[in-house]
This record gives sequence, C-alpha cells and structure tokens, in this order.
Amino acid sequence: METTPSDEKKTIREPLLITPSLSKGGFRTLPFIIANEAFERVASLGLSPNMILYLTRDYGMETARAAKVIFIWTAANNFTPILGAFVADSYVGKYRMIGFGSILSFLGMVLLWLTAMIPQARPYCDQFSSICESPTTPQLLFLYSSLGLMSIGTGGIRSSSLVFGADQLNKGSNPENAETLQSFFSWYYASVSFSALIAVTGIVYIQDNLGWKMGFGVPVMLMFISALSFYLASSLYVKLKARTSLFTGFAQVLVASFRNRHINLPSQPTDEVYCLRKGSMLHMPSEKLRFLNKACVIKNPQQDLTSDGNASNPWSLCTVDQVEELKALIRVIPLFSTGIMISVTLTQSSFTVIQAGTMDRHITPKFEIPAGSLSMFLMISLIAWIALYDRILLPLASKMKGKPVRLGLKQRMGIGLLCSCASMVALAIVEYIRREIAIQEGLSDEPQAMVHMSALWLLPYNVLSGLAEAFAGVGQIEFFYAELPKTMSSIGSNLFGLGAFVASLVASFITSIVDDVTKKGGDSWVSSNVNKGHYDYYYWLLFGLSILNFMYFLACSKAYGPCRGDDGGQSQATRRGNQERIDEC
Repeated sequence: METTPSDEKKTIREPLLITPSLSKGGFRTLPFIIANEAFERVASLGLSPNMILYLTRDYGMETARAAKVIFIWTAANNFTPILGAFVADSYVGKYRMIGFGSILSFLGMVLLWLTAMIPQARPYCDQFSSICESPTTPQLLFLYSSLGLMSIGTGGIRSSSLVFGADQLNKGSNPENAETLQSFFSWYYASVSFSALIAVTGIVYIQDNLGWKMGFGVPVMLMFISALSFYLASSLYVKLKARTSLFTGFAQVLVASFRNRHINLPSQPTDEVYCLRKGSMLHMPSEKLRFLNKACVIKNPQQDLTSDGNASNPWSLCTVDQVEELKALIRVIPLFSTGIMISVTLTQSSFTVIQAGTMDRHITPKFEIPAGSLSMFLMISLIAWIALYDRILLPLASKMKGKPVRLGLKQRMGIGLLCSCASMVALAIVEYIRREIAIQEGLSDEPQAMVHMSALWLLPYNVLSGLAEAFAGVGQIEFFYAELPKTMSSIGSNLFGLGAFVASLVASFITSIVDDVTKKGGDSWVSSNVNKGHYDYYYWLLFGLSILNFMYFLACSKAYGPCRGDDGGQSQATRRGNQERIDEC
C-alpha cells in the first residue's frame, strides 16, 4: 500500500497514533509503573532515617563522619535523577532508564543487606561495651558501593517514572486525555506520598524491633517486587525514542555565543537577522544578557541554514527560543539559591535521630515511637498545611473578599525562610535542655542512656520544618513553573532537586568545618557522645546562617522584581508544586 507525503508527515509528528500503539499503553500499564516507584520509595526511604544509627553503632564511625557519609549519599540521591533525566531524554529512553535503575537499586540494597548478614563485612563491635573497631578499607568500599549503586538506581527510576507513565496515556490533546493525565498524576502522587509514610513508620519499626538483618532484608524484597512489577508489563508499554534534551540546548547556546563572541550585534534587528524556531511567537531576543544574543545571529544564510530554514550546525547557531530559555534559567538562579539553606536545615534529621534515641519516646506505657519515625510529623505538618491553605483558607478568604486571594510567591518563600530560622531556634533550645538534664542525671559518659525528657519536645522543630517546606518549598516550585517557559517545566521540577543536592554538600562542608575547628579545644560540637558535644551551639550556628540567608533573599527578591505567578488566582502549577513537595518528603 502506498503512502502519501501527508501520511508520512503525520507518522513522523504523531508516533503514538500509528496502528501498533493501539495495542500498547493505556491504563492497564499504570499499576505496574506506579507499583515500581511506590515499592522503590518504601525500600529506599525506609533506609535513610536509621542509617546514622547503623553507621555509628554497627560500623564504628564517629558521628561527624557518619553524618558526612549520609549528607553525600543524600546529595547523590538528589543529583542522579537530574543526570538520569538528561541521559534518558538524550540517549537511552525512559523505559531503559527505569529498568536499569530498578536493577541497580536492587543490587545496591542486596549489598547493604549483606553488610548486616556477613559479620566480616563490617567492623567487630562489642554489644555490651558499645566499642567498635575502625572499619577497614575493604569494608568501607563494600558499604560505599552499596550506597552508590542505590543512588544511581534511584536516579534512573525517579528521573523518568512520572513522564513514562504519562507517555502511556498521552494520545492527543483533547479534554478527555487531559482529565486522564490529571487522574494519573493524582494517583501517582498519592501512592508515593503514602509510600513515604510507610517507609518512616513500618520499615523503621522493623529495624528497631527486629534488627538490621530483617530491617535491610525487607527493603531488598520490596525492591525485587518493584523491578519485577515493572518488567511484567514490558510488552505493553509505549516506548518513545530519546530526543534532544534541554540541557543539550543550553550547552549549544553557550558554545555558540562563545564561538560568535567577535561579531557585532545589529543596531536595528529584524526577523531576518535571527534564527527562529518554526511556529514560535518570539521574533527577536530580549536586551537582557545581550552577549547570549550572539548565539542566534545569522552571519551567512547560505552557510548557516539548511534548505528548510533550520540551523546547519546547532553548536554554531541557535534559535531565539533557545537563547531566551537559557536567559530565563539564569534569571531565576539567585532566588533559587536562597532555598538551599532551608534544605541544609532539613538535612539535620540524622542528628535529631541521635537526640531522639536518648529521649523518652513512649506514647503509651507499651508503645514507643522509633527515633527515626519522628520525621513523619514533618510530613504530616506539610500535608496538613497544604490541605488547610489550599482547601479552606484560600477559598474562605476569597469568598470574604469577593475576589481571588492568595499570598504572593515571594511572600510565601519569605515566610518559609523565617519558619526555617524558627525551627533551628526550637531545636537548639530543646538540645540545650536535654543536655543539661543528661549532665544532672550523671549520664555524660553514657551517650546512649535515656534521659527523663519526652522526645515530643522535638515536635516544634518538625512542625516548623514542615511549614518551611510548605511555604518556601512549594513557593519555589510554583515560582519556577510560573517564571520559566512552558518548554522548561521539567527543568523547573528538577531545580528543587538540584538545590537539595547542593544543600547536602553544603551541610557536609559545614559539619566538617565545625568538627575540625571545635575538637581542637576539647570535645567537638558534633561529638559521637551527644552529651559531651554541643549540638545546641551547632544549631545556633545554622540559625545565624539562616538569618543571613533571609537577608540575601530580601536583596534578591527586590532585584528580581514582580513575578508573573502573582497575577491571578491559584494556578495548576500550585497544585503540581504542592504534590511535588509532598513527594520530596
């Protein structure tokens, strides 16, 4: 059967509409995709809360060193999804990336489980005196290999899972398909949010009461189910080929502007001067960051353009849209950087687990909350405030005012920064009181002994941290969605992960400096003996840095000017941002 040119063009533009796609994709594939990430979330997030206890008590690491390992591991978990998205979009495709990530995550969890199962894989520790030998180089390599494989696997799964699920349903732009995608997003976010709660309660409870062998073995089982559920529907998936990534486009603009640095920009630009993307509404670049405009200047139409009007070499000539997309990204970076300090304060959860481990965690005489499960109050606070703000306060205020009412994006980010400052104050005060009680009770030389103080005193820190996330975290994500072009929505969602990655490295650096400087005068502020250290001083230091960060935010906010996201009522980006912050927790 012959095909007409119009048929060929249709096949190229709409690969999902060809006949084979009728038997692939659809709702039947979604349970497998959602189950893959849901089980992965339970498995991986269940390992994080108590990891500080495993490294200090069973691996013989000092608290500061163990915290640095966790900071770097957390940084890797936040960075690998960004790298995975680039590789999936540009080279291997989303299906292969998720499959590759599932296998590596499973292997990494198996290696971590083996450190608990094989005595020779970890240092010898006397259970009665709590004295451990220092880990050997092979033992550390074994441990770090397991954490590294899990980070790479996490990046493979989380970078592509949501978009891959949308690919199974995205068969047009009519309203029915839009509603279908919205339903999928709701189910997706509901599953991963529920998975996070299960992880910090169920898995942590198993580790505390049944030991590390069972506590690490259950995540291995869950990760095996995760990988198996994904591959069971392999023949049913719609598998789109890799395409050029936005990251590649940014690199092309930078390279092209450098190559063309010697040319002069036209004083009276016209459409013929610049390379335009077909169908674009932009006809010339803005005057901001003018040096980047050289990337889209046509020097010689016969050499620079192909017969169909596209750039013959995209590394020498870019479109106006590419240039403006990079400019938009550069412009939001200062405000983006103000959110790093919030993530630094949130990464202190490893230290709060150690604190909680020395406090009375009984809710009833027979029920005790695991130390690593106290972070669930942060998530509950975040979810409760989002629901209250989204569903009650905003509709009520709008009804009273007779017009849509909402806090501005920068207002919400500023409130979140102040909540973050307050959370450090609450944590410092509680630690000061806890340490004084421990000294009065003669427990200075017993870092794991229980003091007569309820762990519920840590709730103000968790609640304030949840509010900081709800205001600043959600505000930042909505800010990215509102200020960046629609073609950069994936970049907007990845920026928060990039901020968390940088924050983990910054937190590790701060901890290293504090440990190296303060231990010269005696016990380190972040000593392995929490009763001899001064974690309260450490938290006051973070409070001071948070105040400086808030002042930096005020300067960046004034320099940026008004936000487009503050114009109307609550946008769809708000709801997507809300759900993504719940997902991040």
